Amino acid sequence: MKRFHVVGIGNAMVDVLSHADDQFLAVNGVGKGIMQLVDAERAVELYARIGPAREVSGGSAANTIAGVAALGGRTAYVGKVKDDQLGAIFAHDLRAQGAVFETPKAPKSAAFETGRCIVLVTPDGERSMNTYLGASETLGPEDIDVETMAATEWTYLEGYRFDGPDSHAAFAKAIAATKGAGGRVALTLSDPFCVERHRAAFRAMILAEVDLLFANRAELVAMYGGSFEAAMQAAAAEVGMVAATDSENGVHVLVNGDHSHVPAVETRVVDATGAGDLFAGAFLWGLNHGHAPEVCARMGNLAASEVIGHIGARPEADLRRLFGAQGLL
Repeated sequence: MKRFHVVGIGNAMVDVLSHADDQFLAVNGVGKGIMQLVDAERAVELYARIGPAREVSGGSAANTIAGVAALGGRTAYVGKVKDDQLGAIFAHDLRAQGAVFETPKAPKSAAFETGRCIVLVTPDGERSMNTYLGASETLGPEDIDVETMAATEWTYLEGYRFDGPDSHAAFAKAIAATKGAGGRVALTLSDPFCVERHRAAFRAMILAEVDLLFANRAELVAMYGGSFEAAMQAAAAEVGMVAATDSENGVHVLVNGDHSHVPAVETRVVDATGAGDLFAGAFLWGLNHGHAPEVCARMGNLAASEVIGHIGARPEADLRRLFGAQGLL
């Protein structure tokens, strides 16, 4: 038995969540429903303009790991923070979920700060993210502990982390350690604009190393082109397992040529932040516990439904109880 079910690698961020309307987005030049990278000056400017906010630990893959941990899975996380106040908040929150987090912090003297993401939630529940990467961008191969990576069933890679000069080398080191010890690799494409920036690198990794690909409709079409259906088939030709989410239309799971569709769970959307992250966490947890991919997708949909029903990207309800109530356990 491996020490970890899932080890995640990605951005270590603190989310600053605030409600806003479409007019606020337009006036302040915020693209709706996407992630935009911003510098420190822009992050400070936006923070000064938003209304009341709530600060919670975030980062896409970190949310996924928190979801696995909330289900009782053995998890660890690799992500870079600075030795500052937000870095301490991030580390405390993730460890409180039960995850191991031992990535060395950047020193107090570093010129950058711990990354943060200003998440503006509109009345329709859509989230518009303005991300200052800060310390997250400095993650490099020296931060990868090969013993940890060799001790996991799955290494889960966050596409957003491709936005860093040394991250590709860090991913390569982690993949080699995981695969060398018989583990498997999952990748989330994260965002269509992220795909546009790094399509060639993503494609090379998918073809050579990825066992499970997570993507939503927009990300998959950005990667492969054509219709959603054509993009799914193209992905399935390259990866043994694909989980393609389609918002309120549910999820498509493609495994070695078999294609199944699992409907979404009807939910009142309060904040869509973290829906895909928690879907991935529940899906991976299900796989690690011997459930069929279609059942894992049902678990993922329930977890996504839970997290979009409240502010914040970490689960608040007992996910295993929700699964049990639906006869999935």
